[in-house]
Amino acid sequence: MKVTILGSSGSMGQPGNPASGYLLSFDNAPSVLMDIGPGVLARLQEVQDPCDAHVVFSHLHADHCLDFPGLLVWRRFHPEAPAKGRNFCLGPADAPVHLGRISADSLDEVDDMSDTFAFSAWRKGHTELVDACTITPFPVIHPIETYALRVEDNHTGKVLAYSGDSAYTDELVTCARGAEVFLCEATWGDTSEGKAPNMHMSGEEAGRIARLAGVKLLVLVHIPPWGDPDEAIAAARREFDGEIRFGAPGLELSL
Repeated sequence: MKVTILGSSGSMGQPGNPASGYLLSFDNAPSVLMDIGPGVLARLQEVQDPCDAHVVFSHLHADHCLDFPGLLVWRRFHPEAPAKGRNFCLGPADAPVHLGRISADSLDEVDDMSDTFAFSAWRKGHTELVDACTITPFPVIHPIETYALRVEDNHTGKVLAYSGDSAYTDELVTCARGAEVFLCEATWGDTSEGKAPNMHMSGEEAGRIARLAGVKLLVLVHIPPWGDPDEAIAAARREFDGEIRFGAPGLELSL
């Protein structure tokens, strides 16, 4: 499994860094795109055929899903290389309606994705087979239905964990247990003190989860345009003495 960070900006895109989008690539199998925020589809085009990917969502805030309507247009109407069949789409239960409304032609319509994606809703702790990998969702703390995702390569057994957006919760420790790579949000940078509750985490909290879960590599993501990645990394080091990196766009990691 190879992880390519297409975008890691928090809450919105920023110059040179789209919002959330993480591509998992496998030998002889379609890739898996985790979230597709603003700007991610353009970066995906630089890496591979956008049609050759399953899509999974941690949650449906705009910075994690807003390029999905563009992907539907590409898959349906590309004049030379539209999608040849359906791929999987997994996410919160209301995804078909939520995404269908932002893709529809009028306020009262819901664009039906079933012509090009086969949708399944996440179920807490239920592992889904997605071609070359399995994905297990863990409910986390955010204003809307949101999941952290544990991805296991079916061939190698290597594990990638992704926090999605969340405040600190022990569910994240369970999700990330023993992972080779943990993509963890650090929106608040140095500390969560004085920040909005039940929303996001600091680098220090990300580091604590990495330590408790025994991960090998912590990659900090979802840092907004006004955030300082170095500050978030320094905060994470107060809790975790393993390897820590900033999830810069274009970063590739092989598991």
